[in-house]
Amino acid sequence: MEQLTGVTIEAVDLAAWAAEALEVQAVAFGLTDDEVAVRLQIVRRHALQPGVLAYGAFSGRQLVGFGYGMPNRREHWWSTVIEPHLERDGYGDWLDGTFAVTELHVLPGFQGQGVGSRLIRTLTEESGADRSILSAIDAETPARRLYRSLGYRDLARMVVFPNTVRPYAVMGAGLPLAQSQSANSR
Repeated sequence: MEQLTGVTIEAVDLAAWAAEALEVQAVAFGLTDDEVAVRLQIVRRHALQPGVLAYGAFSGRQLVGFGYGMPNRREHWWSTVIEPHLERDGYGDWLDGTFAVTELHVLPGFQGQGVGSRLIRTLTEESGADRSILSAIDAETPARRLYRSLGYRDLARMVVFPNTVRPYAVMGAGLPLAQSQSANSR
C-alpha cells in the first residue's frame, strides 16, 4: 500500500470494483451511460483473464482513480485492431511478451498529484514484464504527457478502433518505467 497526498493505492478485485471503476472512468473520460454499460461488460470479461492486475486509488473510502492491465495476447480484440498498425511501422514484436495497460483513469480533482503515475508504476512493476504497451487518444493531452514522462513512446498513430471517432496512439515503454521529469508531468 502506497500513501500519496492523502490517496492510498491498493490492489482491488477488478470484478468486484468494476461498477465503481466505470463511474470514475465516466467522469474522467466523459462517457455516456450507454458507453458505461458496454464498457462494464468488457471490464467484467477482462477480470477473468489470466494475469490481470487491478489497482485502485482511494481517498478515504472513495475510489478516485483506478488502473488495470494484463499480459498482452495477440488473440485479444485490442491486439487484433492494433496489429496491422504496429506491423506496418515495424513494431509487431511489441504484441508479444508485454504487459498491456488496459485502463487508467483518475478523477479530475485528483489529477496532477501523482496518482496516475503511481497507479501505472504499480501495475507495470507488479506485471513482471520487460515492456508495457497501451493506447491513448492521439492528441496532446495530460495523459499523453504523463506516459511520455514515464518513457512511453509512440509505436503507431492515428489508430481508429471500431465504434470510436477519435484516433488513438499506441505507445510502448521498457520496464521499469522512467522517473518523471517533473511533478507537473505526473
